[in-house]
Amino acid sequence: MPFQIHAELHYQVLQRSTVLLNIHALSNDGQKLSNEQLDITPGVQWEEFPLETGENRYIRLDTGDATQLDITYSAMAETKYTMVSHQEIHDVPISQMRRSAIPYLFPSRYCQSDRLGRMAYKEFGGISHPYDQVVAIADWIFNNIDYLSGSSDAETSAFDTLTQRAGVCRDFAHLGIGLCRALSIPARYFTGYACHMQPPDFHACFEACIGNRWFIFDPTRLAALNGLIRIASGRDAADASVATIFGRMQMTGMAVSCVSNDFRPLGAADLAGQAILIEP
Repeated sequence: MPFQIHAELHYQVLQRSTVLLNIHALSNDGQKLSNEQLDITPGVQWEEFPLETGENRYIRLDTGDATQLDITYSAMAETKYTMVSHQEIHDVPISQMRRSAIPYLFPSRYCQSDRLGRMAYKEFGGISHPYDQVVAIADWIFNNIDYLSGSSDAETSAFDTLTQRAGVCRDFAHLGIGLCRALSIPARYFTGYACHMQPPDFHACFEACIGNRWFIFDPTRLAALNGLIRIASGRDAADASVATIFGRMQMTGMAVSCVSNDFRPLGAADLAGQAILIEP
């Protein structure tokens, strides 16, 4: 299914700065891109490179003498996802877990799973299957954490969100990841474009590795799971930030969109007894 994705970022440059930008959709076997275009303020030097630790695509740019930085990215993206029956999802012990999933068992900057263990076991420890545990975690977050714009900042962690009982998609994802890891379920941060999401924005959710396959969960329920286009994955938002600025800049505007004429969002009835695996 083709999706037209588009992002614009506008900054006032207060002093010469370097920016690590992560707004490119991934291009791999599960996600094909065409008609990619990136426009950056003339005179600004930039390069694209992947990090050696993963597939995430980065742009490194030097603002030089520019006082205004304007970035526009667009592409057509075709994605693949797989519907998997709950009965086909089997648990595997850590001793048989894929090696690449092991780092996602550990606490990280925004996902302090070591501080969430008591709550995780109290609420979800009695559920026998890890997939059912993750479903319960996502439902609990939706029912107990208020989605409230402006309620968090760049310092807010999963533990803070649990305490304050409010946050945005980034915070919902961090809390889901932290609770999964507290139950020895590998979980990672997912950021991407979300088709027809209102209001339009970059979106964050999380994936959990169960039976050596990564399944997607969105505890905000703002996006249809079959309408997600992956930008990046990581331990938490520190690994998948849209823009990391070294210097002084001020954002003056942002616009994000993801549309498709053929898109039919999967609803609760479509997902009954089914999980979604987004192809890596």
